[in-house]
Amino acid sequence: MKSEEPSEVLSVDGRQVRITHPGKPYFSRDIKLTKLDLVRYYLSVASGAVAGIRDRPVVLKRFVHGAEGEPFYQKRAPTGRPAWLRTVTLSFPSGRTAEEIVVDDAAGLAWIVNLGCIELHPHAVRATDLDHPDELRIDLDPGPGVTWDDVRRVAMEAKGLLDDLGLRGWPKTSGSRGMHVNVRIHQRWTFTEVRRAALAFSREVERRSPTLATSKWWKEERRGVFLDYNQNAKDRTTCSAYSVRPLADARVSTPLRWEEIPDCEPADFTVATVPVRLASLGDPNDGMDGAAGSLEALLELAARDEAAGLGDAPWPPHFQKMDGEATRVAPSRAKGVAKPKTVAKAPRAKMPLIVVSNSTKKDAALAGLARWKARHPEAAEHLAVDDVLVDSMRGRSSTWTRIRVNLRNVPEAIRPPQETPDPDDDPTRAWREWRDKAKEKPVD
Repeated sequence: MKSEEPSEVLSVDGRQVRITHPGKPYFSRDIKLTKLDLVRYYLSVASGAVAGIRDRPVVLKRFVHGAEGEPFYQKRAPTGRPAWLRTVTLSFPSGRTAEEIVVDDAAGLAWIVNLGCIELHPHAVRATDLDHPDELRIDLDPGPGVTWDDVRRVAMEAKGLLDDLGLRGWPKTSGSRGMHVNVRIHQRWTFTEVRRAALAFSREVERRSPTLATSKWWKEERRGVFLDYNQNAKDRTTCSAYSVRPLADARVSTPLRWEEIPDCEPADFTVATVPVRLASLGDPNDGMDGAAGSLEALLELAARDEAAGLGDAPWPPHFQKMDGEATRVAPSRAKGVAKPKTVAKAPRAKMPLIVVSNSTKKDAALAGLARWKARHPEAAEHLAVDDVLVDSMRGRSSTWTRIRVNLRNVPEAIRPPQETPDPDDDPTRAWREWRDKAKEKPVD
């Protein structure tokens, strides 16, 4: 019988933090990293990483099987936590509540990394005021085939708009293919108001750079870089500064100075390079907390958009229907739904989408896509890069991958029909079937 690997106890700022299974492989492809290596990385950048999450509730995104394994989300604080780790109780759009961890120092950071938190996911609020965000989050999400150069150009367009609004943005790489710009704001506005401001910002950037940027929520309508305004809705989190991403090269979401953007490359910022960068150049985010600004100008822009007939845009699917929001249905599923009378818009064209694979493992979903293309080679030849939609779906505690194909560029005569997805492992199906049956039950 194999003996269990002994734990390693680290002394971090006077606190003892136990690292279980320290030699467990967490990255094993382009770079080799154990769990202990990851903890030591975070301790080496703790001055910047803690600044990005301090005094904020944190959702634990746990990769207990390493970066190549499937993660799960844990909102509720573990019961066996140290007495020195504090928590706060959040309420969510669903009406549920959860007691979440708040990390204030390097010891707390090491403790959550030991749980498998490769990434750090703080909320946009402080523990002292959970109803009023202190941060506007601009998330630049490139679609398939969009180049890094286009992301940089949209980031600079965003900076120009922020300058016009009297706001200061703090850019960082997302650690993947995109970029984030965080803007400190006064804690005066609700989540709904901050999201409304973010939507107005996204639409204005789209107007200034229509060939590069989009504010369209539905993937089948997007072109270029999507400015994800819904990252500002309540209960949404994004990875914070100095977070490691679960990519083969252990890439890091790295704060930048604006003048670095024209020449930076996201692959340059990894677990191997970022600690040296922080030690030699300092943290570009220094001073962020002292640069809070006002959303008044953005909310005035939102009011002008609404007066011109631009109603609210879709909210995340788990939110209840909001006042002023058009029918929440993708163009590909629209069936002549009437639009609100206050918004004069031409009907959206219905997109011919089919689902080709569902899986809890992204590699398995992509393999299913390859098999679909092999079965339908003539149709596959007509697909543009952005006709393949790889959706990272998030359930209550886990993620899964859905792959859809938009047949808009495939001649109708050779469009394949909707088949049973291959594979067809949708972890939400049982819950949806239960919900649908519950709706069908007669009321006594």
